[in-house]
Amino acid sequence: MSAELMTIRQMCDVFDVTPRTLRFYESRELLFPQRRGQHRLYGRSDRARLTLILRGKRFGFSLEQIRQLLELYDPSDHNIAQTEAVLKTGRERLSDMERQYVELGAAIEELRQQLIEGEANLLKLKTET
Repeated sequence: MSAELMTIRQMCDVFDVTPRTLRFYESRELLFPQRRGQHRLYGRSDRARLTLILRGKRFGFSLEQIRQLLELYDPSDHNIAQTEAVLKTGRERLSDMERQYVELGAAIEELRQQLIEGEANLLKLKTET
């Protein structure tokens, strides 16, 4: 087996996913492993695509949005309207994430303040007894 090809088990170990996950992405035409008999073999492009798929999932993209993002990396099938649409989706998701980041920052600061107040109250209670 070529050093560039990985079995499904190797992919699972490297990317911390299950075989079912890889087969699911294949069924959704997001991954295209080579077949040798009953075995799936994943090449460098499959590994790159899986990295992008997992990153997209972590960022909250749907599988369809991930498919569109993956198409940006396939220079054989580009058109301007499609690329603009994918970039628009990416910008919208970035905007959503930035808003969530601000909201999360505010929630963290509020919790910090509550903890400071709680610790002060606890110290006061301990000194009163």
